[in-house]
Amino acid sequence: MEVKIRAVYDGHKGRYGYRRITAALCRSMAESVNHKRVQRLMQKMGLRALIRAKKRSRYVSCMSDVHVPNVLQRDFFAKTPNQKWVTDVTEFNVNGQRLYLSACMDLYNGEIIAHRMARRPVFELVSGTLEAALSRSECTAELTVHSDQGWQYNMQPYRALLARRGVTQSMSRKGNCFDNAAIESFFGTLKAEYYHLATVGDIEALETGVHDYIRYYNHERIKIGLKGPSPVEYRLIGGFATVQLLGLSSIRGRFNELSQ
Repeated sequence: MEVKIRAVYDGHKGRYGYRRITAALCRSMAESVNHKRVQRLMQKMGLRALIRAKKRSRYVSCMSDVHVPNVLQRDFFAKTPNQKWVTDVTEFNVNGQRLYLSACMDLYNGEIIAHRMARRPVFELVSGTLEAALSRSECTAELTVHSDQGWQYNMQPYRALLARRGVTQSMSRKGNCFDNAAIESFFGTLKAEYYHLATVGDIEALETGVHDYIRYYNHERIKIGLKGPSPVEYRLIGGFATVQLLGLSSIRGRFNELSQ
């Protein structure tokens, strides 16, 4: 029996434990084999299945254990600027080198109000994005900032920064990307319209290209959901009511006046 157990074990390169080896023996011998006997013999022979390495949870200092509810609840409509922001981090790869983009979007018009890039997904990448976004607005008492459950958004310094400005924090449910679909959709558009079409030789060129695309996305790209204008145009002309009153050509003219 030990020879047969060894043959099955070696034949499957150590992937089988006593239960699978028992099943294999029953199939090959066409008779019942007691699994306890197989287990006992394998222990005697020093055989055990090669198991997957257990994932270890990584503790990050200053990590908060406070539960943050999903305040946004997939309500991606905002009546005014600085009412609802969504934020996340995405990854790019060029010739084995990685670039991480952190972006913050205002759901009022889909504008990317702040973004930062780095070679590593460090906390400063996310905190810098938030600080840049908050610096654009003096009044944030009615603001909700939504993210996924990434470790950076669980850090106490991140939550303290929100608390100092009176901002409400919201987080997606665990493992549910649809709760942050608005910013995920932007990342998908960025990669479809730039990253997958461009021939980028190095990280520096990619970083420049991402900067340029975000400016194009904010200032020039027509957003169908806004009925014609770009996100910045929509914000400057005063929103949906103005879009309904003016044609697209009039909106462009009004935008040029405001820009000057």
